[in-house]
Amino acid sequence: MTTRVLVPTGALGISFSSEAFARGIAAKPDIICVDGGSTDSGPFYLGTGTSKYSRAGTKEEWRQLMIARAQADVPLVIGTCGTCGSDASVDWMYSITLELAEELGQTLKVATLYSSQPAGRVKTALADSRISPLMPAPDMSPELLEHCENIVALAGAEQIGAALKTGADIVLAGRATDTAIVSALPLLRGDHAGAAWHGAKIAECGALCSTDPTTGVILLDIDEEGFTVEAMAADALCTPHSVSAHMLYENSDPFILYEPGGHLDVTGARYEALDARRTRVTGSEWVPSNRYTVKLEGAKVGGYQTTIMAILRDERYVAHAREWADKLHSFVTREIEKRMGLAPSDYDLEFRLIGVDAALGAMETKHSAPVEVGVLGIITAQDAETSSEIGKLINPYVLHYPLTRDEELPTFAFPHSPAQSERGALYEFCLNHVMVLEDPMEAFRLTVHKVGHA
Repeated sequence: MTTRVLVPTGALGISFSSEAFARGIAAKPDIICVDGGSTDSGPFYLGTGTSKYSRAGTKEEWRQLMIARAQADVPLVIGTCGTCGSDASVDWMYSITLELAEELGQTLKVATLYSSQPAGRVKTALADSRISPLMPAPDMSPELLEHCENIVALAGAEQIGAALKTGADIVLAGRATDTAIVSALPLLRGDHAGAAWHGAKIAECGALCSTDPTTGVILLDIDEEGFTVEAMAADALCTPHSVSAHMLYENSDPFILYEPGGHLDVTGARYEALDARRTRVTGSEWVPSNRYTVKLEGAKVGGYQTTIMAILRDERYVAHAREWADKLHSFVTREIEKRMGLAPSDYDLEFRLIGVDAALGAMETKHSAPVEVGVLGIITAQDAETSSEIGKLINPYVLHYPLTRDEELPTFAFPHSPAQSERGALYEFCLNHVMVLEDPMEAFRLTVHKVGHA
């Protein structure tokens, strides 16, 4: 049996080609799968349980997918709802689906798969020695788990498959591996396991495995021996090079990919161009594990931040921007200790030079003379009041601090008033571990709803 999977984009919310998507629907897929998030954009979204993408943009794209799903009469699956895949993010996606079902006059069976983990469950697993760290991973303790704002477990093909078995028209999944949503149906239908997982890895980011990643849409055929992948945009090609290269994407080993329940081994994979547009892959192997593990991700508040920015345009100050920033840092550190009683270990203050080395710092290799330099001060403290107070204290010095003691006070430009901005809570990832499960569904919750137009 061949299972045809249509992947419209690498992530819901970043757009895709409507023409290419229409071509994919015309090819009569068995399922439409799309990813809804990742950890790429940092811990804020898991910490707050919110989406990176706008609700309006998400709803507009989801509308297209729901219309196409009804036209094709196949399941529609989204993994890692709302960027982070927390329970709140699944409910956020469910609310959008409810609205669209009413607007489109659709009656649907919707399965919601929840991935959030209560701290108590993870504590029990820790006490039972069912938690192992990945590399790198911070130390885990019951106290750390209590401070997590959100903890999620990454669902695999088994949990997505359980949702599909309900006969759902739409599956809204919490945090899941990118490959799980694509591999689940082919595995349920008995297709080659190695091909299902390898094809899912290649198609996970849509057209990123093609010669034109911006078009988004990929069609994947998985069968009893291998898989074939084709980009749906007219000018996009899936070549052996572009397809094989995707095994390197977000993966430390180009031949091994670990998933819940085992790992994919593509050491023996063979990539063959069927024509200019399509690549056929065979020889991939799925190696089951003797235990079932799911990855845990968690985020906690790591402090509170305030930022302040000034712009240097005087040629002398631009030329000596790093020297000025270092002197300013030393001066205000003394002032903070004298006036607020805070030692440098009580907070963090850095000045980044926008246009000089803000991204790479000391590793910067390109040095040219800019016309102006933005000086971004970033203050991090254990509470919002302290970070804000430090920002106010250093404000006049960021505005007027001289390069030398024997010159008139300079005045620099602030791009806005007030010069400082309160960024609020700063979140940090604090879990990178795997948890052993006796049953794949024991850490997940599945609910089925009948929704839509009566």
